[in-house]
Amino acid sequence: RYTRLTDDSVLTIATADAILNGKEYAEVYREWGRKYPNAGYGARFSDWLRSDSMTAYGSYGNGSAMRVSPVGFAYNSLEDVLREAERSAEVTHDHPEGVKGAQCVAAAIFLARTGAGKQEIKEYSEKRFCYDLSKSLDEIRPNYGFDETCQGSVPQAIRAFLESSSWEDAVRKGISLGGDSDTIGCIVGGIAQAYYKGISRPVSEETLKKVSNDFLPIIREFNSRFNVV
Repeated sequence: RYTRLTDDSVLTIATADAILNGKEYAEVYREWGRKYPNAGYGARFSDWLRSDSMTAYGSYGNGSAMRVSPVGFAYNSLEDVLREAERSAEVTHDHPEGVKGAQCVAAAIFLARTGAGKQEIKEYSEKRFCYDLSKSLDEIRPNYGFDETCQGSVPQAIRAFLESSSWEDAVRKGISLGGDSDTIGCIVGGIAQAYYKGISRPVSEETLKKVSNDFLPIIREFNSRFNVV
């Protein structure tokens, strides 16, 4: 029925579920993670899933950034977005870099969907989060390798968005860097969806055919409630 899901998809759905139904983030991450235990989680997150402890483990991995996009779509002020992004991150990724990565991605989505231009998003990300977005993708690509950290994934994903001409182009550019490409694609895809006001219908329709049936009610309700296109 569906291709093998990645942790990006599972935990993004979990974030949307938490927002829609007023659940605690730790609760939904554990619920969905245990339901799909073979989605390619990082080692420390996998240990957290199996544990009975809800204690965060000081991670600055890009997992906090890959799952945060629903926050950027659901809240109506930048302050609320930043606060909620922190809440979603800190249940596992409570290192300052882990929180920062989630906040930056959620803020970029909020700014994009509320009419900010690329230059404004770039300047905000640089000033508020101290990310270096000066290097082009062509400069980054030759020396870029697999990097699961927020600081090694979020700026690169934003740069892919900045150089893009459409949603599909943004995702392709992000993936072209290599490295942790599914997570970079997930991050840039959320920002580009907000900026370009949607995903092309053929891509959207084909994707919905491939995801788990468990995801569909969450996707439809979230998109309807928050007017996500």
